[in-house]
Amino acid sequence: MSNSKTLKIAVIGGDGTGPEVVAEAVKVLKAVAPLEGISYQLQQFDYGGERYLRTGEVLPEGALDELRKFDAILLGAIGHPQVPPGILERGLLLELRFRFDQYINLRPVKLFPGVETPLKDKGPEDIDFVVVRENTEDLYCGMGGFLKKGTADEVATQVAIYTRKGCERCIRWAFEYTRKRNKKRKLTLVAKTNVLTYGHDLWWRTFQEVAQEYPDIQTDYNHVDACCMWMVKNPEQYDVIVTTNMFGDIITDLAAIIQGGMGVAAGGNINPQPGGTSMFEPMGGSAPKYTGLGAINPIAAICACAMMLEHAGHQRAADRILHAVQVVTGTKMKSQAAGRMGYTTSQVGDLVCEAL
Repeated sequence: MSNSKTLKIAVIGGDGTGPEVVAEAVKVLKAVAPLEGISYQLQQFDYGGERYLRTGEVLPEGALDELRKFDAILLGAIGHPQVPPGILERGLLLELRFRFDQYINLRPVKLFPGVETPLKDKGPEDIDFVVVRENTEDLYCGMGGFLKKGTADEVATQVAIYTRKGCERCIRWAFEYTRKRNKKRKLTLVAKTNVLTYGHDLWWRTFQEVAQEYPDIQTDYNHVDACCMWMVKNPEQYDVIVTTNMFGDIITDLAAIIQGGMGVAAGGNINPQPGGTSMFEPMGGSAPKYTGLGAINPIAAICACAMMLEHAGHQRAADRILHAVQVVTGTKMKSQAAGRMGYTTSQVGDLVCEAL
């Protein structure tokens, strides 16, 4: 995306506290746009649990064609206590990821000043890395089935799919990102080659081949179980991690806790192709018990907005937001936990706008 064009953004507040945190992200977008000369258009969509309960459909007919016209989707949260688990996640989150070929899941893991981490003696200079997760293959592609379901002889299969194309495009993107990030210039592959000897062998071989084209990037490899250990013991050794869909899903939750919890963890589901539609969201759930109380932390949603602007080519605006967030976490907020921030959800948004 070029800087001069109008950025078209679809806003899906979703369920529970989702609309509250997205409102603060939009507030910050509206504050930073004139400062950086950004032209944008917003359109709200009411997809989520309430709509599903009302109409019986997660996405109405034509929704995908409509959303495809946008450069980016800013999502609050999905998950409703009256909707069985899986319906909204499969029908909305996975549907958008797969249909829009958002094959990169990007998770910055950065400890902000003033934010507590459970890791003893570690500070913001130690916890600053990024996880690049393949987002459209592995066990999430829905291949499998049941035999003799509900009997004592039941058999269930869940098939993990890995393609050379899927591995390579994710790995290549991770190398490019590592070069652009310009920190340690180190890319670590996380897999389980000693046990998953087919699919992860493909990942390993593809990683080695692509690495030949990036002699300036130092490469490393961790088994996923070792990665969980090192992430807690020595998080400072990581710069960029590239990994499979399932392992990425797991290790990014561990990463979220060491960066201070779900209240500060943001992520992007990215289609890097020209004209692709990407989706940015806070990592926390819909937290229905806090709905309407003004108690939920909007920092992750605001950081998701920064990621969206960075992906759209507005790096200075993204940096400006992240700097403002760090001022607020470092000098204003008492805690990142819901209800213990010392401010309401809306007040935290106002503080970030002031710090811009």
